[in-house]
Amino acid sequence: MKSVKIREIVLGKALDPLKSETRHSLALVAFFAWVGLGADGLSSSAYGPEETFRALQGHTQLGLYMAIATAVTVFIIALAYNQVIELFPTGGGGYRVATKLVGPYLGLIAGCALVLDYVLTISISIAAGVDAVASLLPLGFHEYKLWAEAAVIGILIVLNLRGLKEAIRVLLPIFLGFVATHFLLIVYGILAHASYLPDLVPSTTAETVKLADSMGWVSVVGMLLLAYSQGGGTYTGLEAVSNNVNILAEPRVHTGKMTMIYMALSLAFTASGIILLYLLWNAVPVEGETLNATTFKAVIASMGLGSEFTNKMVLTMVLVFEAGLLFVAANTGFLGGPAVLSNMAADSWVPHKFRYLSTRLVTQNGILVLGAAALAILFWTRGSVNLLVVLYSVSVFLTFAISLFGLCLYWWRHRKDMDRWLRRFALSLIGFIICAGILLVLLVEKFKDGGWAAAVIIAAIAGLCIYIRNHYGQTKEAIHSVDQVFANQPFGPNTEPVLPNPDDQTAVFIVGSSRGGGLHALLWVQRMFPGHFNNFLFVNARTVDSHAYGGEGAVEQMRAEANATLKFFVDFCHSHGMASEAYLGFGTDVVDEVTKLCETISQEFPNSIFFTSKLIFEDDNWFTRLLHNQAALAIQRRLHFEGLQMVILPMKV
Repeated sequence: MKSVKIREIVLGKALDPLKSETRHSLALVAFFAWVGLGADGLSSSAYGPEETFRALQGHTQLGLYMAIATAVTVFIIALAYNQVIELFPTGGGGYRVATKLVGPYLGLIAGCALVLDYVLTISISIAAGVDAVASLLPLGFHEYKLWAEAAVIGILIVLNLRGLKEAIRVLLPIFLGFVATHFLLIVYGILAHASYLPDLVPSTTAETVKLADSMGWVSVVGMLLLAYSQGGGTYTGLEAVSNNVNILAEPRVHTGKMTMIYMALSLAFTASGIILLYLLWNAVPVEGETLNATTFKAVIASMGLGSEFTNKMVLTMVLVFEAGLLFVAANTGFLGGPAVLSNMAADSWVPHKFRYLSTRLVTQNGILVLGAAALAILFWTRGSVNLLVVLYSVSVFLTFAISLFGLCLYWWRHRKDMDRWLRRFALSLIGFIICAGILLVLLVEKFKDGGWAAAVIIAAIAGLCIYIRNHYGQTKEAIHSVDQVFANQPFGPNTEPVLPNPDDQTAVFIVGSSRGGGLHALLWVQRMFPGHFNNFLFVNARTVDSHAYGGEGAVEQMRAEANATLKFFVDFCHSHGMASEAYLGFGTDVVDEVTKLCETISQEFPNSIFFTSKLIFEDDNWFTRLLHNQAALAIQRRLHFEGLQMVILPMKV
């Protein structure tokens, strides 16, 4: 069986990016967006409340404050990020907000933190999911957890390489099963112990006063702040919608806001409800079990379902759905992370290859890199959820703080230009204070327990990004200088088009967006082969990448720019009395498209020789080859294999 056929079976048939119905079929309505993007936040209820509860150091009665604070914080952050959706309806989220409203370098920090955030989304969700399932198994099986986590990552990579909606359709029943089972358990668990609710506030107040008398108010407040910050993982994932507005169905802003409402309601209810269950059912940590598993076991046992076996089966179903939702949340990392990388690639912070789409119209390179990075972090941390939560929360709240600070600046600068600016400014400011406070507490209290690692990783990624952008900037300046040299090439006097003769010798130039590079190749061929060629054809294949495919009208604009460049070359040849035509193609793989066009041309013009230019760097190494797509060499290999002649002309930069 051919490799192409195997790939088609595993990943599915190729999609045509130029068909209008393709994008429509891939865009997500609010419900599917809630499943695909909202699972990240909702799944954090599997570990966020537990981290909060453990940080109370046995003073569990104070959990009531955490339940209220969790619900309020979820809505504050969600409402603040609704403003991001309004201001940036093409996506980009925290990275785009920080870049546009604060500056490119703070935008870079936000972007690096977001990339780490999504890598950790995958890692922590899978680790917590496997922990949930392991709660049902004897301790002897726990040594195999890491390999089980690696296998889940592999499955999710394949699912996401198949496409966005394909992954969501597979995971939808799991998501709905989690929502249904946890909703029923939370409602039943609270109602079953409703008699304790009237005493909850007085007993919490009494416990607080008692603690303050023995520890001092400063210590009590410090413990509450640490517990609140430790549970910061609960709020992660709320930025996923604003990062991926470009994949939502029209009208995008409305769809995005509806998705945020679904996310906020479901997360606030689930996370706060689970903390209340801990309180009402006196949850105590048990070795080898998550706190959710221990609490749900007690709730299910009180339902009177029958035998112990039945209770065990119900608990198994609940925890399997919880683990499944965590795997769905890990999938959010594969959706959001590549989107951030593609936005950063558009600004030349990371290799441009991260903008390229596969034949299934997903950012394949981003999916593979995030999967590999998540796997590396899992093996480094040995799947420790406690350590991963610290890394995760630091990266998330760094992005939150920078983004909300940008919103504060925006509303303050435009306070004279719009109504109701004060309400929006106040909301952004409250969100900024909350997120910055959580970030500071985590860095101070958890610096030795993983906070330092998050800071080092983000700084290292940022340093690499600055180096990459400087290289791209220098290359762009060099290409621009070449364009300037050839910009003054005079057009000839002829105004009539000259049609090529298929039987004549034909020079075919594979050109890009640089007019200087195309003229450099044309004049070089005329100088080296004077009078040999009578036909001069120009071929351009544009890559439909994530940047072009992300917005309405972007592909049409790209088509217009490509046609204008090709028209320039054809008009230049016609003005000098040379026969010329142009060919334009679009696709997700420039090598495939150019090869197809060249094969078509060779059938019509059998006496063709193909030419293109390639950038030559003085210090050529693996890094420059990584940053610059080696399309010229790949096309030459393909054409030589097909028996077509191609010459690569060096263009030194």
